[in-house]
Amino acid sequence: MIVVSNATPLIALAKIDRLDLLQELFGTIVIPQAVYEEVVAHAPDRPGAARVRGAHWIRTQAPTDQTKVNCLRTDLDRGEAEVLVLAEELHADWVLLDETKARLAAQLLGLRFTGTVGLLLLAKRVGKIAAIRPLLDELRAKKFHLSEKVYCAALEQAGEN
Repeated sequence: MIVVSNATPLIALAKIDRLDLLQELFGTIVIPQAVYEEVVAHAPDRPGAARVRGAHWIRTQAPTDQTKVNCLRTDLDRGEAEVLVLAEELHADWVLLDETKARLAAQLLGLRFTGTVGLLLLAKRVGKIAAIRPLLDELRAKKFHLSEKVYCAALEQAGEN
């Protein structure tokens, strides 16, 4: 399975000390250089920086089509653009991203995507975690933007409402 991740899911899961869920769910994760720089190089004290740097199961790969990356940069940041182009080039099974504009672009490109909340729901479905409520509450406490509507819908989907 090929999974390409943007920075936000990595950072969010690291904030709640559950970055390991990505390895448990998917084995290997691929990130473009821009995401590596955002998570590790530009903010070495950021949650997850040291873990991403040392994770043998996170592989960094640059997208080939820089023209397409540059075209996407009109609406997206560099990391998001590189994630989407790399996902297309690798024929990724999943793209991990949380930002609304990036998700819309992924949809337009026909890419299958999920975000941090979707990852937690998947982890519960396959028995990697017992409940999502405590993790969602911890994310919110650590300033992860999660609307009340999404929070309630996730709890309902998880059977925890």
